[in-house]
Amino acid sequence: MTSYPNTRRNETDGLNIFRLLTGPLDVNCYILAYEGSGEAVIVDPGGPDRGIMGILDANGLVPVVVVNTHGHFDHVGGNAFLAEKFPGLEFAIHEDELPMLESAVQHAGRWGIPIDAPPVPGRLLAHGEMVYAGPLGLKVVHTPGHSPGSISLCVPGHVFTGDALFRGSIGRTDLPGGDFELLMASIRDRILSMPEDTLVHPGHGPESTVGMEKRHNPFLA
Repeated sequence: MTSYPNTRRNETDGLNIFRLLTGPLDVNCYILAYEGSGEAVIVDPGGPDRGIMGILDANGLVPVVVVNTHGHFDHVGGNAFLAEKFPGLEFAIHEDELPMLESAVQHAGRWGIPIDAPPVPGRLLAHGEMVYAGPLGLKVVHTPGHSPGSISLCVPGHVFTGDALFRGSIGRTDLPGGDFELLMASIRDRILSMPEDTLVHPGHGPESTVGMEKRHNPFLA
């Protein structure tokens, strides 16, 4: 399978994970697909990055759904771009995050960052639901605290944590809708309860493992 500049690929039991930095705040955008399926899930396109198209084209992938782990502007800035490129593409976000998504343009403007208005999501997610692309099934895990509708996405051996948990850190809770105690409970009960060798793929920065964060994350000591 072809690699692409500014990406990294893991393969575990046929699962291909492409990562590239997108948008002005360097959000980790993930493109996930099983080998040979041709269908992909895009997680958190942070901006209208043509590198996303490069990965899809180079690997013969067609996105069937875009999942936003939450509605902050830096994680949804590429939604409109992808909606234009792929008419009929499904967009999904947790139901509690819809108000955040609807105000993303205004929030971005306060930072002096213009984004196109994200399309209205066709699917509102809830804890425990599954998101599919071919043989790939991602479980939705509600991990609020950074924002009310923040989610993580799980497939055996991997968890995509958005801005809930980072390598050596945790998400901010000083933004509208943030709640420190709720975030800590989400991390403790719904992420750290996973097997210790589970790879943690955050919304910003390098990957980690559940075990590494249990032992070395100063916020979780």
